Amino acid sequence: MRLGSAQGRWVLATTILGSGMAFLDGSIVSLALPAVDDDLTAGVAGLQWVVNGYTLALAGLILIGGSLGDRLGRRTVYVTGVVVFAAASIACAAAPTIEVLIAARIVQGVGGALLTPGSLALLSAAFEGDDRGRAIGLWSGMSGITMAIGPLVGGWLVEHVDWRAIFWINVPLAVAVVVMAIRHVPESRGDQGRQDVVGAVLTAAGLAALTYGLVIESWVWSLVGVGVLVVFVVHQAMTPHALVPLVLFTDRVFTAANLCTFAIYGALAASGFLLVLQLQYVAGFSPVQAGLSSIPATIIMLLFSSRAGALGTRIGPKLPMTIGPVVAAAGLVLWLPIDGSTRFVTGVLPGAIVFGVGLTILVAPLTTAVLAAVPGERVGIASGINNAVARTASLLAVAAIPPIAGIAGADFADPAVFGPGFRVGTWICIGMLLVAGALAALLVTTRTAPTDA
Repeated sequence: MRLGSAQGRWVLATTILGSGMAFLDGSIVSLALPAVDDDLTAGVAGLQWVVNGYTLALAGLILIGGSLGDRLGRRTVYVTGVVVFAAASIACAAAPTIEVLIAARIVQGVGGALLTPGSLALLSAAFEGDDRGRAIGLWSGMSGITMAIGPLVGGWLVEHVDWRAIFWINVPLAVAVVVMAIRHVPESRGDQGRQDVVGAVLTAAGLAALTYGLVIESWVWSLVGVGVLVVFVVHQAMTPHALVPLVLFTDRVFTAANLCTFAIYGALAASGFLLVLQLQYVAGFSPVQAGLSSIPATIIMLLFSSRAGALGTRIGPKLPMTIGPVVAAAGLVLWLPIDGSTRFVTGVLPGAIVFGVGLTILVAPLTTAVLAAVPGERVGIASGINNAVARTASLLAVAAIPPIAGIAGADFADPAVFGPGFRVGTWICIGMLLVAGALAALLVTTRTAPTDA
């Protein structure tokens, strides 16, 4: 179909709203962490698990989500994920303890694992050529509408209602997505082979053990996790129904794009986690004020991501993927001086603008590069792999960087503890972004057309 047709616009709107719901949840939950800590006495480890419980399920199951979409129908799996996500959001809102909240967040991650790869797979199946690049660019930017509204609405709810109210926002969004998908989105399928259940168990178990080890700073659990993940890779090489078809990584662009994704999204997740807490614990910002830090980047992406996607389609992904991470790293450098005397306009806004420019340059071309590197019938699993890489990076970065930076213990919220830890953690994120830019410069080619393999 054509992007400018009525049905094309409905498909785009449905995928944007569904994925935007997941993005919205992530930005709001980060703002609510101090309130959650006050209400449920979570501690820094509890706050990490509120974020990581969701990300763990998402990273561990997103490959199955992409594969199920190819086999059972991308629209069917997408709608199922939206329903599960909404039901888990209700459970989050009613959670009486931190343990119940974490459990509900894990179920949310299951829903996210079903809907996230489906959104891009539906777009890639519906459009081709320039329309596909434009659609992905619009998806990247327009998903930011909910992200732009989220911090303000979520911050207001945390301040004036209750942190639990932030999860109710997902319910009306989910209802709208389900109705739109059923009425306007055509079903599509891809590779319908058998499911690699053993692979799914191994990857989920390995990530869980590794994440647990990083959070509690246990080398034993961390090594167990690494060992299980090594077994997972060996299993993928031996099974004829691999969850992660290793043959995809024989494509240089696909491999390079996923390496860049790991470094970029790890840095984004950890820097976002640290920033909203630094602004509240150290700078004394309210949740609404802290939420404003993400608005400039979101607006810039909303206005220019479509053009960035189209440009990446014309010139290839190499240049945007090289320049974008470096510009984003410069934005993080501008945030390093944030302290108790910081004001939004002078201390937060400049970094937010530069950071947003960097993200706009790189996100759509990165996604386009991943999907263009595989044949059309494998876009579901390719999207799933790339999303799994991004979520795994987010999971491990949020688990590992705070304790490495010295943010731990019962007094973690003390400005004297959190402030220095924020700066150390942010420098680590800056380094990760620079590594991503270097990888793109060395490994990514200028190819823009899908392979025929």
